[in-house]
Amino acid sequence: MAVFLVAHGAWSSGWAWKKMRPLMQARGHALFVPSLTGLGERAHLASAAVDLETHIRDVAAVLDCEDLRDVVLIGHSYGGMVATGVAERMHARLSRLVYLDAFVPQNGQSMFDLLAPQARENIRAQVSATGDGWRVAPNPLPPDTSAEDREWIRARRLPQPLLTMLQSVSLGGAASALPRTYIYCQRPNAADNFRQFKERAQREPGWRLHEIDSSHSPHVTAPELLMDLLEKIVRDG
Repeated sequence: MAVFLVAHGAWSSGWAWKKMRPLMQARGHALFVPSLTGLGERAHLASAAVDLETHIRDVAAVLDCEDLRDVVLIGHSYGGMVATGVAERMHARLSRLVYLDAFVPQNGQSMFDLLAPQARENIRAQVSATGDGWRVAPNPLPPDTSAEDREWIRARRLPQPLLTMLQSVSLGGAASALPRTYIYCQRPNAADNFRQFKERAQREPGWRLHEIDSSHSPHVTAPELLMDLLEKIVRDG
């Protein structure tokens, strides 16, 4: 049995991984997907003060409170920022880091640093115009998201606090010492924010690279395919 802990993406929450729960259970694995502060059922805690550090503490606390060890930590999208910060502090409890179409920061980088300049400008303009200075509106859903899933997701996605994207992560090398796997989704959006990390995984030592025939959120659009790949990663590295 493997233990998977997920740092979910921006605007999302634990609910977004509901298709993975029965698949994990059927194969004998444990899955933890804590909702980050200000999102999902924790929406009542949203404020302009919520930052990346808040979310790192959210996930690190699950490792402590559930006494989890030998954990496969998955960071999806923005969650790659969170997972990296957690791994830096809690590496002794982890067996592997898996980045699922996710941001992979280096020391001193924020998520904003890893976006194209136009994307940063667009976010700042939206936050100023309609986000009360701190609420980042959700990105469009991938075009292959079914109509049923669109209705389900749109009813639950919430704005992301801006500071989670602006705050940088401080790294000392503990996270990069763990076995690391990058999963690149082969159906990118127009911006293709994540190809840079696929290419980094190809050229840097210490990485395993896998690709999956899905858009950005395979836990929604291709859960069985993702489950098969995660089992392969646990089995083969």
